[in-house]
Amino acid sequence: MFYDLARRFMFTRDAEWAHEFALNNLRRFAHTPLSAAWSQTVPNKPVNFLGLEFKNPVGLAAGLDKNAECIDAFSQMGFGFVEVGTVTPRPQAGNDKPRIFRLPQSNAIINRMGFNNKGVDNLVNNVKAAKYDGILGINIGKNKDTPNEQGKDDYIHCMRKVFEYASYITVNISSPNTPGLRDLQYGEALDDLLQSLKNEQLDLAAKHNKHVPMLVKIAPDLDAVQISQVSDSLINNKIDGVIATNTTLERAAVQGQQYADEAGGLSGQPVRARSTHVVSEIKRLTEGKLPIIGVGGIDDAESAKEKFAAGADLVQVYTGFIYKGPELVKTILKGL
Repeated sequence: MFYDLARRFMFTRDAEWAHEFALNNLRRFAHTPLSAAWSQTVPNKPVNFLGLEFKNPVGLAAGLDKNAECIDAFSQMGFGFVEVGTVTPRPQAGNDKPRIFRLPQSNAIINRMGFNNKGVDNLVNNVKAAKYDGILGINIGKNKDTPNEQGKDDYIHCMRKVFEYASYITVNISSPNTPGLRDLQYGEALDDLLQSLKNEQLDLAAKHNKHVPMLVKIAPDLDAVQISQVSDSLINNKIDGVIATNTTLERAAVQGQQYADEAGGLSGQPVRARSTHVVSEIKRLTEGKLPIIGVGGIDDAESAKEKFAAGADLVQVYTGFIYKGPELVKTILKGL
């Protein structure tokens, strides 16, 4: 009921304004009696994944809490794990506004945020201040003005900063909103990046005396050959897992709708089938050897079960959560 009222209000406002309004209030009231507005008890369905014990298999995808300001509030909603970021070495403003557009007819969103964030040092400070004791993923990227040839230095910098505080680290090479970023998903560029990051992961594991799994987040727009090549690279470089998928550049499912022609990544229901296909293909090509987190178009128990049936070990929500609120977590878990 509370979220229905809040959504009605926020959907009358600019999408990014509403986003910031929500985060500010979640941060402000997380440790007050007002947190009862979103706190809930959900079914306990523990999952062991990558050697980590998750309270349940439904997580919050990266992008919603880029600066790790609301970890405690999202924990109160019952998420089995929370992923924050994408974070970059240096603060950056992101792309020009407006840069978030709702497509309610399809329960979808188009965004071209461009890794807007306050930098990795700020994120680490927020993580250290949080009281959350669950599984925390930290999603890392590169600054927009860093050439791809030097991109691995940005990822390594972020990995060093967050390693001590992350349950797992996600390498984001699939956002469509940083020019040239998706080129890192292919061929020698991908192998070079993954090999460098794997070496750094091993060095940091020895330094901190703990293994922090590393996953790679990929795009839904890969063709069959590209999915095969990416799968081979992830296996060959001993990457711990994959998150499939990010947002899509495809617009066929929303053609003719208001904002459909806006640049950026499309998320929500329209990416559901394509994301599930990528999950299924990775599962098949790697013969189940690569752990998978499925994300894309999950807004009820049925769509979550679809991802699990395709081969996902865990799922994440983002756009479905924007449209349906915290109740979505409970709905999915009750339906599993």
